[in-house]
Amino acid sequence: MMTEDPPGSSPATGAGAVPPASSNPNPILLRPRREPFEHGLLPIPKLVFSDGTLTQTLAPIKEKLLHRTIPNPHRVDAAALADALQIPLDHARLALDTLAAVLPSSDPDLADGDGSADVRDLLLFLYIQSYKRLVARGHKDSPVATDVWPSTSAFDGYLSALSPIQLVRSNSRRFMPSQADEEAHQLSYLQKHMANILGLLADAVEGEGDDSLVVTLETFEHLGFLIQFSEGVSLTQAATFFANSDPDMPAAPVPAAQVHDWVLQNIIASLEHTAEKATAKESSPQGASDSDVTMADASTSNTKIQSSNSSTGASAPSNPAYLRNQTFVEGFSKASVVKQASDIKGHSIKVLNCHDSVIYILAPLKYATVYGCSDATIILGAIGKAVKVEHCERVQVITAAKRICIANCRECLFFLGVNHRPLIVGDNHKLQVAPFNTYYAKLGEHLTQVGVDSTINRWDQPFVLGMVDPHDALSHPAGISDSQAESATCLDPDLFTNFLIPSWFGTESPESTKYNPFPLPEIYWASQRKKHSILDEIQQTTRELQLDENRKRDLACALHVQFRDWLYASGNIRQLYCLQGD
Repeated sequence: MMTEDPPGSSPATGAGAVPPASSNPNPILLRPRREPFEHGLLPIPKLVFSDGTLTQTLAPIKEKLLHRTIPNPHRVDAAALADALQIPLDHARLALDTLAAVLPSSDPDLADGDGSADVRDLLLFLYIQSYKRLVARGHKDSPVATDVWPSTSAFDGYLSALSPIQLVRSNSRRFMPSQADEEAHQLSYLQKHMANILGLLADAVEGEGDDSLVVTLETFEHLGFLIQFSEGVSLTQAATFFANSDPDMPAAPVPAAQVHDWVLQNIIASLEHTAEKATAKESSPQGASDSDVTMADASTSNTKIQSSNSSTGASAPSNPAYLRNQTFVEGFSKASVVKQASDIKGHSIKVLNCHDSVIYILAPLKYATVYGCSDATIILGAIGKAVKVEHCERVQVITAAKRICIANCRECLFFLGVNHRPLIVGDNHKLQVAPFNTYYAKLGEHLTQVGVDSTINRWDQPFVLGMVDPHDALSHPAGISDSQAESATCLDPDLFTNFLIPSWFGTESPESTKYNPFPLPEIYWASQRKKHSILDEIQQTTRELQLDENRKRDLACALHVQFRDWLYASGNIRQLYCLQGD
């Protein structure tokens, strides 16, 4: 049964509600929260239910969770979740830890998998495990990756003919889903499933028959896990049925059907607005810019970018994707890119399709994604929620983060300062992990700001899940669905080196970070001491050589020639040119 709205109002246009897209050229639109879909999906089979059985499966799980909870009647710990789903306890802890990473605000009782989660948040998290990522649009130009992946490989004949980079690049950037495509896909998923979602969250009123489901204000706010409005408008501010509640009195529950109608109206308005923009873009003579923003678009006066092949574009602030708390570093080749906190808008960054480049992201952020990169070095400052590295080849990633997920990568090396075990999923080969190996002036401040604890580093304790990720839209090699994913090996301590980040902008101060804040394991310390000792011996021997001036000049020239040859052979000469002053 539906309740009547106040005169002159409707679920979409009443006091405090969001106007439909047609009534405003710049409407405040309902959008999906990207984080659960991008960082909250786990390839654990018992968490992934088919569309046809979602409600039938989750409803009894809900009842079981509510009947075996810790003292708070709406909270569930890892033991209860493991029992309800019949999964190992470490998988249950991983699920709660992942949930903690993608909640819109921190839950003090959910301590990274060791605490307890609100049942409503947990049900939403379990429900979206059925989500399938948007499939890339194919086209005939499939060999476009030959410039970044050699024609012959050690893996040829053993794995699929396509490497992770080829799987990404074979669809080319123009045919890969844009940020707007992905958001529309996520909204369509929510549109299809919202009735079931509300049915799981709603409470039943005794004696009211089949139409007795109601949604309380507190339960309604939990929908913020999946949906949000732009411009900082909260769900309760936008919803007419809770907008005028007496702050001194509990808000009256609202029929679930009314909430469902209101959410669908806003989803439809947002999808229509996105479709109208897409139509306008296609009909434009010059073509409007994509909703993705490259870092070249977002560059400021403090950014140093030198590139032989990088994107260029207009100023970013007018682009709506840039305003929705996400920054992009995209499409750089043979470039060095430096970004500091003052250059980045929002709390999330994506490094996409960068090749043969060095990317410095020296900022405190919540989320970071590295996707489709090859032959690159990527430094991610302090990431307080989650890092995901996916479909990359021969990439070195240096990051200080709460947690990291590595998926479908080859021949990559990870220098990690992480508070949780690195999660490894999908089809990975020849991965190596090592302790964190760098610092910059504001790193200590940034770690504190995002809550990363430098006294805890679980870089060498990978958590390996099954090989095939059911959420991944890209194809997998045939015949491996039942195989165990390959783990990572620890880097040989003799190959461990520190990575030096220059101080470009004069940010040194007495409080600046002067050394790597993550303690090195003794075996790596011993290797470092040995190298320093050898270097000291060489320097001492050189100083003690009894050489005349001509021989000294010859020795200096020989050293310079060797160093120059190494710079050119390694490709580091380009980085020197890129990072020198303008």
